[in-house]
Amino acid sequence: MAENRDIDNTNPLQNDKNIQSRRRFLKTAGIAGAAGFGALINPVLSRGTVTIEESAQTGKALEKMPTRRFGKTGVDVSILGLGCMFDVVSNQLMLRQALKWGVNYWDTADCYSGGNSEKGMGKFFTKYPETRKDVFLVTKSCARSPEGMTRLLNQSFDRMKTDYIDLYFAHGIKDISEVNDDTRRWAEDAKKAGKIKFFGFSTHSNMEKCMMAASKMEWIDGIMMTYNYRIMDTPAMKEAIAACTEANIGLTAMKTQGMGPAAGSESETQLQMVDRFMKLGYTDMQARLKLVWEVPEIASIASQMPNMTILAANTAAALNTTKISLKEQELSRMYAMETASCYCRGCTDICESAIDNQIPVGDVMRCLMYSRQYQDQELAKSVFFQIPEQARQAMADMDYSRAQKECPHKMPIASLMKAASEELV
Repeated sequence: MAENRDIDNTNPLQNDKNIQSRRRFLKTAGIAGAAGFGALINPVLSRGTVTIEESAQTGKALEKMPTRRFGKTGVDVSILGLGCMFDVVSNQLMLRQALKWGVNYWDTADCYSGGNSEKGMGKFFTKYPETRKDVFLVTKSCARSPEGMTRLLNQSFDRMKTDYIDLYFAHGIKDISEVNDDTRRWAEDAKKAGKIKFFGFSTHSNMEKCMMAASKMEWIDGIMMTYNYRIMDTPAMKEAIAACTEANIGLTAMKTQGMGPAAGSESETQLQMVDRFMKLGYTDMQARLKLVWEVPEIASIASQMPNMTILAANTAAALNTTKISLKEQELSRMYAMETASCYCRGCTDICESAIDNQIPVGDVMRCLMYSRQYQDQELAKSVFFQIPEQARQAMADMDYSRAQKECPHKMPIASLMKAASEELV
């Protein structure tokens, strides 16, 4: 890829203006966060004859959304999935527009938005029953026992006004032991009864270990895991992706922005990275999606898209075929290394065992991310208050010295746990 020829690096004034421009962009991006970066995107970005903006105004069709085969299921799903961790009841337009733009992978869970995510889908399918066959519907169970999963599956049927789920996940496992032979028998029975088509799990913690173990379990059809530019090139994640691909397990990436509980410091690497992204026509957030799509083994990205602006931006990125070059990928890796202590990679078996599993450190880190980076206080607090009260009360005074010492990425665990106990109450 050609280098930027618009900047004269020998001219101090011009170079300084460029640096200041990039810094203003980064400051705005930091304020916007994951759930509010609408002001930063170009909603007309599209390579087709109909732009995103025109499509939203006129209803005209865009280019076809790219799809990928979801593992052994034989189903092709959109590379961009609609993450529905918001009040879908009040955002029906999002579902209709997503489907018009070819986003057919819809992701929810029994616990999202206090049930209003699933209820919102039920409202949509009641009004537009013909669309159900066009949606690859994913929901999740926070229960682990067969009895609990049956209860929550029936609740999901009632809420979403459907009699089958395409892909049913055990939600947020930390260890593969959470899906055992009882789970397998339950999933097989649910499949035979036509209640679910496929089964798997989602995971934010110890993802690589869970994935490696799942690759040996023939009854696991799909996995949703944290996956982004910060962890995608680690040997452990590469090995896990390869093993799951060999086992023909469908893979969905989430948390693809790589936002952590602490903000990364501004650096020349970050400035260069964002500058190159902008010249490709992408915001840094769109570019991070593109980095994940560069990995063909990832079938879809489940992206949290609670408003039309983000849906338009992400759809535009999915439709645009401009590649992220090796240089941008290398800059992203460098920035990830420079800010490693700002991002929790979910290896909670290390830090949590160091404090005898008294505090769910990974869950708290995720709450801080929702609060600080997504700027979604309601979501952050709703997840935080699912943590047992005894753990929340003990959080600030716990001795984290061993956990910090053993953290591979030297995260300031003690200060972050104290901050969470103060910010999220």
